Amino acid sequence: MTIREVQGTPAGNGLHVGVVVADFNASVTDALLSGALEALERHGTDRVTVVHVPGAWELPLAAQRLAEGVDAVVAVGAVILGETDHYHHVATQAMEGLTRVGLSAGKPVTNAVLTVREFRHAQERSEPGPGNKGYEAAEAALAMVSVLEQLDGSAS
Repeated sequence: MTIREVQGTPAGNGLHVGVVVADFNASVTDALLSGALEALERHGTDRVTVVHVPGAWELPLAAQRLAEGVDAVVAVGAVILGETDHYHHVATQAMEGLTRVGLSAGKPVTNAVLTVREFRHAQERSEPGPGNKGYEAAEAALAMVSVLEQLDGSAS
């Protein structure tokens, strides 16, 4: 039996990464975007395209279009529980849509769409430094590009 482990390492050299950002809850999503851009810069990503959309509901469609011309997509948004069921519908459809985009495009589409019960939880997850979910999603996108490249190269 031959065992080969494949592990992704975040490296952005030569990559074009798209970041799609929901403008709703901008104080949170702007901080998540900053985290994502910081990670992409830290790992030497050559080209970044940032696309703004009104809210989390619109993320999948923009991510789908963006995926046509980039190596990976990072989706950034914040859905915060309110008084109606709207939160559940938007969060579920945004997540499902982003998953479908990644699978149909065959490219990493990572998720920094916060779905939280309280605004302060979103603030905590978007603060600068360790734990910024935008930063984490950008690193995951770069790592997944590496994983997929290794899997493509090892097909036999």
